Amino acid sequence: MTRNVTCPVDLAVSEEVRMIVVAFMRWQLLHFTPQVVLQLGLWSMWLSGFILIGLSIYATHKLSTFNKDEIKYHPKIAIFAAPAPFTGSAGFRQSLAIRSWLGLSPDITVILFSQHPSVAAFAANFGSRLFVEPNIDFTFLGTPFFHSMVARTQSFKSDISVLIDPETILLPDFICTLNYAYESENDWLLVASSRNVSYFPFNLSDDGKYWLKKDGKMVTTQEFQEILDQSPQWSLCEDRMLLAWNSVELPLHNGVLPPFLYGKGIHNQWVISEALSCQQRFVFDASWTISSLFFNDPENLSNQSGKESQLSGAERRSWESVGNSRLGSLYGSSFFLEVNYSGLANLVKCDRQYLFVNTTENIVYPVTYERLSFWKGQIFHSWRLKKLMACVGGLKLLHRRLDCSLADQLKALPPLDFPFSLESLLSVIADKNKTVVLAVAGYSYREMLMSWVCRLRRLRVTNFVVCALDYETYQFSILQGLPVFNDPSAPSNISFNDCHFGTKCFQRVTKAKSRMVLQILKLGYNVLLSDVDVYWFKNPLPSLYTYGPFVLAAQSDEYKATGAINLPRRLNSGFYFARSDSSTIAAMEKVVEHAATSGLSEQPSFYDTLCGAGGSNRKGDDRCVEPETNLTVHFLDRNLFPNGAYLGLWQKKNVRRDCAKKGCLVLHNNWISGRLKKLERQVLSGLWEYDTGTRMCMQRWDRTKLTKPTRIF
Repeated sequence: MTRNVTCPVDLAVSEEVRMIVVAFMRWQLLHFTPQVVLQLGLWSMWLSGFILIGLSIYATHKLSTFNKDEIKYHPKIAIFAAPAPFTGSAGFRQSLAIRSWLGLSPDITVILFSQHPSVAAFAANFGSRLFVEPNIDFTFLGTPFFHSMVARTQSFKSDISVLIDPETILLPDFICTLNYAYESENDWLLVASSRNVSYFPFNLSDDGKYWLKKDGKMVTTQEFQEILDQSPQWSLCEDRMLLAWNSVELPLHNGVLPPFLYGKGIHNQWVISEALSCQQRFVFDASWTISSLFFNDPENLSNQSGKESQLSGAERRSWESVGNSRLGSLYGSSFFLEVNYSGLANLVKCDRQYLFVNTTENIVYPVTYERLSFWKGQIFHSWRLKKLMACVGGLKLLHRRLDCSLADQLKALPPLDFPFSLESLLSVIADKNKTVVLAVAGYSYREMLMSWVCRLRRLRVTNFVVCALDYETYQFSILQGLPVFNDPSAPSNISFNDCHFGTKCFQRVTKAKSRMVLQILKLGYNVLLSDVDVYWFKNPLPSLYTYGPFVLAAQSDEYKATGAINLPRRLNSGFYFARSDSSTIAAMEKVVEHAATSGLSEQPSFYDTLCGAGGSNRKGDDRCVEPETNLTVHFLDRNLFPNGAYLGLWQKKNVRRDCAKKGCLVLHNNWISGRLKKLERQVLSGLWEYDTGTRMCMQRWDRTKLTKPTRIF
């Protein structure tokens, strides 16, 4: 069966009447004498004339009714995609595909998920129908999270939502199929596979409305059909599959959508399987009625971000697909229940009529123009029935059945492990000043870690790295798309709820922080160490860069509003900035050595080593100078870097507003005992950025906030 890339017009009734007239005239010739035939011929001419006039009136009425319905309302279609940077051949393919979407209908709006400047530059060339949405969750390599993408589609105002690969070209029958589906009284989920083509000698006109050959002539339907017929290779159940659904409050499936990495496998199959299992929407395969194609891409680089392209092939691939497979086995029913794909209906077009066909069960469901209506007992005239059965039979012979079963893919999974060394990780995430922001966390603080990460993401701070104190935090961080490394020398048996300030657990954990800082300094990177309970109002790095070399800038833990802030044991080792210079490295070696033999946490070791026992190395009210290394320790202004006890800021009714009046850059959630109390205080204050239920950063999405990218970047 071949596909027609143009929209159908329902002239089946008129064709049927014409066949009746012809049959009647043939019957006359066979059963009457020439004289009778001549006499009856005059009557038959009059009768035929009346029939044809009636047919014309009827057909005109049918077509005008169809056109009125079309004019009445065109569904608003929002197409969502996550493109790679617009560079090289991938940029050309993406540009061609996106222009093909926009040229299909003025009722299409395109939203691109990206934070890359080249995507914004591309979108700036188009009008108000193309937007860039940077405010979803991305990994540290720039890969978008599929669950965050879907959540954003559900907050966008449209009649139909479409998720598509950024290199997939769409032809006009895409609009026809969606228009038919939109008339359904059912809620539906449409899936469609694309053709993989190696030869496509056409290009778009400047306005994107017409496909042109090399000689400038318009491409005919037959020429399109020949290209599709020469490309039997389907992309079945892979990342390039198209998903579309009517935008209603009804979810696509039950339960929580896992934090899959987009374009790294499993997520499309998982959604289809879960949608079929919960049976809330009618799920069907429209691959035969939506003509879509993409070019061969042997290296499959279309979903690489700028940072990801810096990595080797081994570093890019396995851990991401393993992570998605692991999530697919942990969430939903796909791992435990085998979904029956044999009942999945195919939407096809035979004799200019849409039909739902189940080739496995030999069932044909016609579709009317007024609505999608499913029944088995439709009566056709024998000649039409033969044509339809021949068409459906051709579909069965091609045997292209969608089966996205996940059961076999989710078993016997390899371990989830990063392929990065610490050096390669730092080279990817460090900023232009060779500075990284380091957080050290255990599993009991994973939610607070993610709230801290989400805040940095909102501030567009991307040069952070996480040191995991246990394997559970390491795996959790990988699945959340964080740049993480494991500390093999971290203490074991870290308490879940009893590892706060003053406990033995706290003393062991804090010493791991100074060891990691020293290791990174020796690799040639500056380090801003920030505990995950430090809330960032603004990026503090521009302020910290004002302190030159041979200066360690640290937060003061002094709670009194007046007086010196460099008093004994008032250096907070939970927030400090250290440069990779000889004095700082030598001083940090002394701190680590002192802490290793101390029965206390690392915090007293910082002060006693750098400022001297009892503050003997103090200079003024806000500095110390370590005499052997000549390192200056600068205690940061508490109005800009307040600790948890300063001015009772955490007790204010509106913490954010009061901190803004002070000009706070950060606020430390310390000077409180216990993990749960600390967590409760931060959540109730409104300084919380992570939704533990959806595994996403909290977003304040609004349709009106989608602006042209020249204003976003």
